[in-house]
Amino acid sequence: MNDTPVTLPVTRPAGCPFDPPEGLAELREQAPVTRLAFPDGHRGWLVTGHAEVRAVLSDRRFSSRYELLHHPTAVLGPLMTAPPGDLTGIDAPEHTRYRKLLTGRFTVRRMNQLTERAEQITADHLDAMERLGPPADLVRSFAQPVPALMICELLGVPYADRDAFQRHAAALTGVDADEQEQMDAYSELQGYIHGLVQAKRVAPTDDLLSDLITGDLTDGELAGIGAFLLAAGLDTTANMLALGTYALLSDPAQLAALRADPGLAGQAVEELLRHLSIAHTGVRAALEDVELGGHLIRAGESVVVSIQAANRDPRKYADPDRLDLRRDAAGHLAFGHGIHQCLGQQLARVEMRAAFPALVTRFPGLRLAVPPEEVPVRAGTDVHGVLSLPVRW
Repeated sequence: MNDTPVTLPVTRPAGCPFDPPEGLAELREQAPVTRLAFPDGHRGWLVTGHAEVRAVLSDRRFSSRYELLHHPTAVLGPLMTAPPGDLTGIDAPEHTRYRKLLTGRFTVRRMNQLTERAEQITADHLDAMERLGPPADLVRSFAQPVPALMICELLGVPYADRDAFQRHAAALTGVDADEQEQMDAYSELQGYIHGLVQAKRVAPTDDLLSDLITGDLTDGELAGIGAFLLAAGLDTTANMLALGTYALLSDPAQLAALRADPGLAGQAVEELLRHLSIAHTGVRAALEDVELGGHLIRAGESVVVSIQAANRDPRKYADPDRLDLRRDAAGHLAFGHGIHQCLGQQLARVEMRAAFPALVTRFPGLRLAVPPEEVPVRAGTDVHGVLSLPVRW
């Protein structure tokens, strides 16, 4: 058995922005659990098989605490502990406390109640695109504002504040914003949400924050949860809408299938989630010795889970590199798995089920406004996507 550590492949094949980095599939076929060399000198593991990634994500012997993790592509030094309200970087019992408070607010039934609002927000932005005429940047015109406004609905942001909220939210993911501008925008939003929490305590309305103020959470924790939901739900859904549209425009047969049958939207969303796997890589730390895939992972070792490799595993999905909107993509790991599975996944589904069919049916002639190779793809980010998507119709 070869225990020579590999480095994490990060370069996607030329001209294939929807496919995982070159080398991941080969590593998965050689061994779904393999030694990995980290930039800071740490020696840990890379897990690429679907069953093996699922096993790591569901095993509480693997920790999500930021301060225990080594980064697979950069030397970051000691990581800070998770701030209040951040569900990703904590373990039980802290995670359990937050999760129990929030789970009932994110049920399929409650999120489906937002479907009509998602459809209206989608229609409003398609109307605006049509009024302004082509060409348009689908990221600015559609993919960013739709989830931003849905988060406004979720948190109960007053209508008078929504334009400013959207501007700050767009700066978090905008192509023109540098790192300092993004940090400033996030700070502004955190401050705004903290003030919103205090306002809800005085005059609660029908929204998530108002629901939560009846519990024992502090204002800081409530503001942290609001900021966490914003950060977790905005960039991911925005990039799924943009990259998913790019993938459909690059596959005329699949685009035609969705346009001919908008009822295919639910199945199409699951397949796009599987195929694109935009939240592509995660990290866990072993809290004790764990055997996985015939290897002994020692306590303290970091384990990188490749969601994008797992979702293309031929042991799970036949012909996994092909986009097939009629595929049964059940079991995909795009939202993670286990106790840290994405809390807002049902809201994201509601948004995408409304957005994709409405977009492709409103504009039957929708197409790229630039050659495919000129679409600027995000590189080196935790969430894969495009910086802009010029389209015409």
